[in-house]
This record gives sequence, structure tokens and C-alpha cells, in this order.
Amino acid sequence: MDKILVGKGEQPVSLLARYGNRHGLVAGATGTGKTVSLMVLAEGFSRMGVPVFMADVKGDVAGLGAAGSANEKVLQRVTEIGMDDYVNEANPVVFWDLYGKGGHPVRTTITEMGPNLLSRLLSLTETQAGVLEIAFKLADDQGLLLLDLDDLRALLGFVAENRKLISTQYGLVNTQSVAAIQRALLSLEREGGEVLYGEPALEIADLLRTDLSGRGIINILVADQIILKPRLYSSFLLWLLSELFENLPEVGDMEKPKLVFFFDEAHLLFDDAPDVLRQRVEQVVRIIRSKGVGVYFCSQFPDDVPNEILGQLGNRIQHALRAYTPRDQKAVRTAAETFVANPRLDVASAISQLGVGEALVSTLQEKGVPMPVERTIICPPRCKMGTLTPEERVAIRARSPIGGKYDTLVNRESAYEILTKQVTAHKPTDVKQDKLEKPDKPKPAEREGSILSDILWGTKRRQGAAETFAKQAARTVGSQLGRQILRGILGGILGTTRWR
Repeated sequence: MDKILVGKGEQPVSLLARYGNRHGLVAGATGTGKTVSLMVLAEGFSRMGVPVFMADVKGDVAGLGAAGSANEKVLQRVTEIGMDDYVNEANPVVFWDLYGKGGHPVRTTITEMGPNLLSRLLSLTETQAGVLEIAFKLADDQGLLLLDLDDLRALLGFVAENRKLISTQYGLVNTQSVAAIQRALLSLEREGGEVLYGEPALEIADLLRTDLSGRGIINILVADQIILKPRLYSSFLLWLLSELFENLPEVGDMEKPKLVFFFDEAHLLFDDAPDVLRQRVEQVVRIIRSKGVGVYFCSQFPDDVPNEILGQLGNRIQHALRAYTPRDQKAVRTAAETFVANPRLDVASAISQLGVGEALVSTLQEKGVPMPVERTIICPPRCKMGTLTPEERVAIRARSPIGGKYDTLVNRESAYEILTKQVTAHKPTDVKQDKLEKPDKPKPAEREGSILSDILWGTKRRQGAAETFAKQAARTVGSQLGRQILRGILGGILGTTRWR
């Protein structure tokens, strides 16, 4: 199988396998048939042995996992298009869910997501994003693993307590910015965003599977809840796209893609996105095709996708747009201008007249030349058009080739545990009979490789800041005022010092 039959206009309209990685766009108003087009493309790629990743925003994409039923309307369209090999069948499907309820939990780590995407997810200002960059750099230099939100909070606490020392080495850090980041983390956790971070993290190889018959597995992200948190949804999908870009090798032009990635509700990716993020998406889309990945954006209006990216989308399926408002009329003009003209078709008028299940289609043909746009009747999918029953979902999950690999959360030693141990190791002893026993300095082996620790606790050749302050304060221990001064100074240095 070297092509996907999309539908029929004046002639059959197909998407060639070798141009499947040249990206695409599926657009149209709500209720015009975009989901059916996505399902036809997804099962077409699966039948040719290409894995697929897509989000299920409304719950009906899950129907790919069950066989459809041929009613009179479907059979009439099958005959009209000439689908001689049409048969109802299910596709191999794996469900994923950030919340771990409707599918395998899908996680990443704080380190893998990085400060740029995390800053967007947390809606940080430029100054706050700079402080987060410093925190990530400090973690890299100190060898601290950032796996989950607890690790990031512990790191931010360490940065706040040692901001003066850190500011001299990495750049200015202020407590207001650190506090703002911590508040943003609380908001993210309150929205359930903490489930995204942890281990085992998603391995890209598990998205590139085929079943025993050679069909590509369709990976479906259960997104009916996460779509209510647009920044979390778009940041996760952009992270996943970036991981594919960074981890997959260059393969050049192939007979068929290695993976096809559908980005539903694509406008969420670009709403309020800073320029640096848009440039990142543009770079990924431009280069990732050479790694065998095709990216297909799905949205209501074609101008939801920036022009720099829209120009790279060679395969187009445009469903109906109703030109009721000035915004709609502009979108119709934009859509019409993006197609290769067909002298027998008034594209701008046709877009407003398309019925449900019809679309204007243009795909890349021989030598990568886009075909003139065709008014096309879209093929019916072979799978179930609609939601699955709970029993069907359970049966599909039971057949998952991933098994229980991701179902149990693992919490190994990382920044939170390491920083907690360091604070415990530096904790001073109790006050007895108005005398303070100085805390022992950590052994050299415990401080090896830590610049901040050397400054704070000293080395064999140099007295540390903690010891200096302790000696100065000890001279005033004889009075109640002196003890208060000492507690204030050491408490500021040690952060979690307890007195009783």
C-alpha cells in the first residue's frame, strides 16, 4: 500500500505515502467532518505500517479501536467513491492519559521539559523565566536530577536561601521572582499538572511500534480533561514534538513516514505564544520531516497557524467555513488563497457551500508538486464512528503491548532527597545550658564538586562563611540578645534550623 485514498472529486484523490512526511492541515468549522478526515488519514497510515500519535479531545477518535458497522448511508458512499476493498475493521490502538485513568500514564521529567516550555506553562514573566533558567543551570552544574515538582520546589528553596552567592556566579536572583515561580507551581499542582512529571518517563520508541501483522499502532491521548487546561495540553504536545525532533536520527526521504503526529486544536499552541516559541515550532516543523515524521495540524481556521508554518504544509483538507462574521470572511479568503487554483472551481464560494463530509483537498503528487484543489467527497472510515463503551475500552487496554511498564510511579533519589540530606547533615545540635555546640563541618568527600558548599562551609585552606558568622556571633552568646542574634544569623544560613 503506497497511498491513502482520501475521497473522490472529479477523480480519486489520494495522499502518497512518500509525501506523508511533508506535513498537512485539516481545517473547518465545528461539525463539518474534520474528525472523520482525521480518522481516515490515521487508519490509512496504520494500514501502511506507519505508527500514529493523536489526541482525542471529544472522545470520538477512540472509535479507531473498534470495527465500524456498514449502514445504508455508508454503503452508498462506498459505492459512490468506488472503495472496492472496503471492509469494517478495528485498528491497533494504545490509549495514553496524563491522569492515568483512561490509558497508560504518560510522563516526562522537569529536566526533559526544560525551562523554556516550563516558563510558558507557568505563564512566567521574562524576569521570572530568567531566574528559572539560573535554577536549571545550577542543577546541571551540581548534578541534581529534576524529576518532579518536589525537586523543583527544593531547588527553588535552595536558590532563595543562597541567592547572594548564586547571584555572584549565575546572575541576579531576587526573592520576589522565586516566590512568584513557587506560586505558579502551586497553581499548576492545583490544576492537576503534577501528574505530568515523574518516572518512568515516556520512551519515544514506544510510540513507534507496529503490531504483529505489521500495522502501525495508533497512539491516542485521552484529552477530554486536559483540553480544559490549554497551556498544559499545548505544552505537553510541543514537548513531545521536540523530543521526536531531538531523539530521532536523520533518515532523509523515505518511502513512508516513521511516525505521523496529529496536533488537534492547533490554535492553542500559538495563542499568546512568545516569538521564541513560534520560532522553535517553525524550526521543528521545517526539519523534522527529514527524520521521517509528518505533522498534521487540525483547527477551525487555516489562519490559526502562522504563515511561516502554514507555507510548509503540503497536504490540505479544508472543510466548510461559514462566512457569517468579518473574521469568518477573512478566514475564507485565506483558505482560498492557500490552494493551487483549479480553473473549474471557485474556491472561495465552494468553501461556504460544502456539505458535511465534503472538503476541498490538495495533496502532493509526483515530484512533490501539489495537485489543483478538488471538491472531494471524503471516504468513510472502516472503524467505528463514535465513542467506545467502557467494556470496549477495557478490552483494548488489556491488549496493550506496553503492558504495565508505565502504570506504577517510581520515585528515585533526585534533587529533593539530595538537598534534604544536605540540610540534615548541616543541622546544629540543641542549645543546652546556654551553650551552643557548633555543627560539624561536612567532610571533604561530602562537599566534593560543590562550589556553593565550599563557599558556605569552607575548605582545608579557607574558613567558610558559616564558621565566620558563627565565631562573630558566639562572642555575644552571654546575653539573651546575643542568643537571638546568633539564631537569626545561623537560621538565615541553614534555612531549616530547628531550636528547642
